This record gives sequence, C-alpha cells and structure tokens, in this order.
Amino acid sequence: MGLNSKTYYKYRQRRQDPDYKDYTLIEPLFKASKQTYGYRRITLALTRDYGIFMNHKKVLRIMRKYDLRVKHAQPNPSARAIRKRTEARVVPDLLKRNFNVTQSNQAWVTDITYLIFGSQRRYLSTILDLHTRRIVAYRIGSINSLELVIDTLSDALRHEKKVYGCILHSDQGFQYTSTQYQRICQSHGIITSMSRKGNPLDNAVIESFHSLLKKETLYNNQFTSIQQYVQSVIDWLDFYDRDRIKLSQTKSRYVFI
Repeated sequence: MGLNSKTYYKYRQRRQDPDYKDYTLIEPLFKASKQTYGYRRITLALTRDYGIFMNHKKVLRIMRKYDLRVKHAQPNPSARAIRKRTEARVVPDLLKRNFNVTQSNQAWVTDITYLIFGSQRRYLSTILDLHTRRIVAYRIGSINSLELVIDTLSDALRHEKKVYGCILHSDQGFQYTSTQYQRICQSHGIITSMSRKGNPLDNAVIESFHSLLKKETLYNNQFTSIQQYVQSVIDWLDFYDRDRIKLSQTKSRYVFI
C-alpha cells in the first residue's frame, strides 16, 4: 500500500484510546442537549442518567479531545477561511487507485450518495471492504450531516474489532475532514486516506457501487413514495451482501455485476 513500515507497525501495535469508552457515554448526552451542554452540565448528566461520577476535569479533557464544543451564534466565516481550514485537514491518498488488497479489514472505502425521489431526498452513507466487497456498515438519513458519517463508522467499529492499521479511504467531504471523525479513526488505529480534489476515480470502487445500486433500484422500479424507494434500497443492500455474485477487474478500475 506504499506505507512506511514504521508507520504500519506503530498502528498495528497501538491500543484503543482509553478515553473512547467514556467518550461513547459523553457524546450521546452532548447530542441530546442539541450541542448546548458544556463540561459542567455533562458531568451532572452523567450522574443523573447513568449514575456515573466522573471528575469534571476529565470530562472537559475528553470533550476537547473529541471536539465536542458548545455551539454559539457566530459570524459566518469567509469562504476563503473555510477552504483554508478544510485543506489543512486533508490527508494524502494512500491507495492511489490501487484497489487490490489481499485480506479483509486491510482497506475500506466510504462515501455518501443521494437517493432522490421527486422533490424529496435521502442520503446513504456506506463503508465497503475492498478485499471482500462486502458492506461493512451503512446508514440512511434525511440530512447530509457529520452525524450520519459518525453513526456509519460507529456501526462498522461495533461489527469489526480487528481494525488496527486498516486504511479508510474517502473523498474530501466536510464530514471526513472533521476533527471528530479523524479522532475516532485515530483512537482505533485506523489510517485515513482521501481522494484528490475533483478526482472521483480515486474512489472508483464506492462510486461504482452506488451507481449500480441506483440502476437496480430506482431505474428498475416504479415507486410512489420516497419510503418505498428507501425500502427498496435496504432490500437491495441485503441482497447484495448475502447473494449477489461480485466480479472485479484486476487493474485500477472495478466493475460490480
């Protein structure tokens, strides 16, 4: 995969972040407060809801570590400032269109696609294993948000335990460059990788997968509602994972059949 051997063994031997378990308790409370609780209220909520007595300094440290910051009304930053901040969080493309891997959990690819029906839309977030082509995790939401991507990643981490050193490849979407997403990956020893800007072929496997999904659901059926369309997608994903025969070319481009 073009990785430095020192980097590979560093992540392989790395243990899970000891703060991650406490983060999984703090983060739902923070979301339930609509991102308005600071560390003092989170400390009280831990005691009230879970009966857990945690030092407020520890809560503050974990919230800072995972970028759980209270939202306040602020002036809109300039487009240039946003672009500069985003570019600073972009990581190199480790795959370089080489999608041939030899074992499970060696590399995953992920992306979000639109499910559009009339004037309504839903968003499908998917993680695929490059070796087996199986769906590691997916989520469908009504908003293209950071929470959708985090929930998909959390599902993947619940299903797969041996992920140290796994490469997780995505585009440069705001969800994937976020501090929270990067922190969760780092805490599990996952190495993030990103396509170059404006190069969808750098993530051709997941792009092809989502294209196939739409061809065999939306274009092959007549739906009367967005709910029917979403259910068709869920059924197809289940069929794909369990029964569908998968063929792939050995070069840099993959075709799903």
